[in-house]
Amino acid sequence: MVDVVTNESVRSQVISSVEGKQTHGDIALKALMSGDEMTLLEIRYAPGAGTPMHVHQHESVVYVLSGRVSTTVAKETFELGPGDVCRHPRGVPHSVDGIEESVVIEIKSPVVPIDQFLGVS
Repeated sequence: MVDVVTNESVRSQVISSVEGKQTHGDIALKALMSGDEMTLLEIRYAPGAGTPMHVHQHESVVYVLSGRVSTTVAKETFELGPGDVCRHPRGVPHSVDGIEESVVIEIKSPVVPIDQFLGVS
């Protein structure tokens, strides 16, 4: 079975928390698609917007499409630009902050219900 989603058909939502912790600044998330083993997200960070240190029970891979972000994984901080990628391992504290207007693609595995991840009931 082939699944196809057009970007225009998915509504973005401004998020205010991740894993029960308050975000800061404007972060817009689009849950583009979920498969049997992964979820694909498009996330837009305004300059200065970001997530606090938090931990997931899934693994994430973050790919920067445009802009610049700072990510802290455990105790190391990295600045990433277009084409750069990082991994947030399961159970390891991490954060992401927009240095400038940025668009990232994030893949989460295994599948995480977005409402659970965002703390929406």
